[in-house]
Amino acid sequence: MSKRYLQVGMAASAALLALSAPALAQDATEAMASSEVPEYSVFVFNTTLFLIGGFLVMWMAAGFSMLEAGLVRSKNVSMQCTKNIGLFSIAAVAYYLIGYNLMYPLGSWSIGTDETGGYLGAFALAALEAVGVSADAADDIGYASTGSDFFFQLMFCATTASIVSGTLAERIKLWPFLIFVLILTALIYPIQASWKWGGGFLDSQFGFLDFAGSTVVHSVGGWAALTGAIILGARKGKFGAGGEIHPMPGSSMPLATLGTFILWLGWFGFNGGSQLALGSVGDAADVSRIFSNTNTAAAGGAIAALILTQILYKKVDLTMVLNGALAGLVSITAEPLTPGLGAATLIGAVGGVIVVITVPLLDKLKIDDVVGAIPVHLFAGIWGTLAVLLTNSDATLVGQVVPIIIVGAFVVVTSAVVWFILKATMGIRVSEEDEMLGLDKAEIGVEAYPEFGAGKA
Repeated sequence: MSKRYLQVGMAASAALLALSAPALAQDATEAMASSEVPEYSVFVFNTTLFLIGGFLVMWMAAGFSMLEAGLVRSKNVSMQCTKNIGLFSIAAVAYYLIGYNLMYPLGSWSIGTDETGGYLGAFALAALEAVGVSADAADDIGYASTGSDFFFQLMFCATTASIVSGTLAERIKLWPFLIFVLILTALIYPIQASWKWGGGFLDSQFGFLDFAGSTVVHSVGGWAALTGAIILGARKGKFGAGGEIHPMPGSSMPLATLGTFILWLGWFGFNGGSQLALGSVGDAADVSRIFSNTNTAAAGGAIAALILTQILYKKVDLTMVLNGALAGLVSITAEPLTPGLGAATLIGAVGGVIVVITVPLLDKLKIDDVVGAIPVHLFAGIWGTLAVLLTNSDATLVGQVVPIIIVGAFVVVTSAVVWFILKATMGIRVSEEDEMLGLDKAEIGVEAYPEFGAGKA
């Protein structure tokens, strides 16, 4: 009997759906044609974009962890995992307590809410003003929820700290590194980011264009890493007295490859979420375009590194290909919306070439970058910021170059001060004995691969 009732109900539902289909189609057409936005729909869609973009960028923390775990030697894997979960957690608290309010001085994430949880910080306000929406009008609707805005911005701050970790691997002490992360995420990153994304002078006076952070995020991490690598020095045995370079292969190429794909995935949130809006047909189309350009730039970087290493070394270098993909992603981050697919691919490909050329250049300069973060995030970040000139007519040469120099000088000076203070007070480098033993045993006490005899070089 129940089956019979079910069949009748399904038939009735199908009939009602068929009768209502024209009306539904007509309503949808009228809604699309209308300029009116249903109450709170913009709020809901924008909040959703921030949340999805945010957790995708958060997933990049796993990507950095796996990439670094694969590119360091077995005796240092646990140390890198500890540094990555430690830096992410410290960034979350430091940015909440200090960094967010420095970055957006016009608003605090803990105030300025209405009954919907709407929030108009400087970041959101600037985006609305760009499309002609006043603060008063936006406040009536609510741009996005307080928590989603804070959550999304926090993930960018944590990403900056992750960049530093891999460069300084295998010879830095844990606690001095974490103290540096605290200062980077509470002060250094937010201050310079406010100059662009907080309504500061790089934006207002120079017209600086950096859509999702080739300079504001990636080059900042790269400058901090470069400064730390110079002050810290190279790993024992990396460079010979006669200038020869001794390769130190990583522990797991599968892990490094997994980390790269995780970062690739997370980048869709990094760039796509930076559209800052999903409440209109145009916004949805733009986010889709950003996704496509982000993806093809990564592919272009990987292919360029694949071909170039074959030409130069007669064999493909997997680590270069992985970093080529990442360099392509960094390169497109400054402007992922305005290029076509072909231009985005070429912009990413140049990033891949930059990696293949600059990794050995750093070795010649005896700057020891364990995972290649400086070529990927600093050099490709600079290129990506300059590449905006190729596809966005609003960009100017002075408006792109001068901010690169200003941000670089600020981060190098402040990072150097912090590194030197830590070196003079706590010491930043482990002893030679601990370095040879491996930081898993010396600093952490837990080996990543004990059954395989980790601890050997």
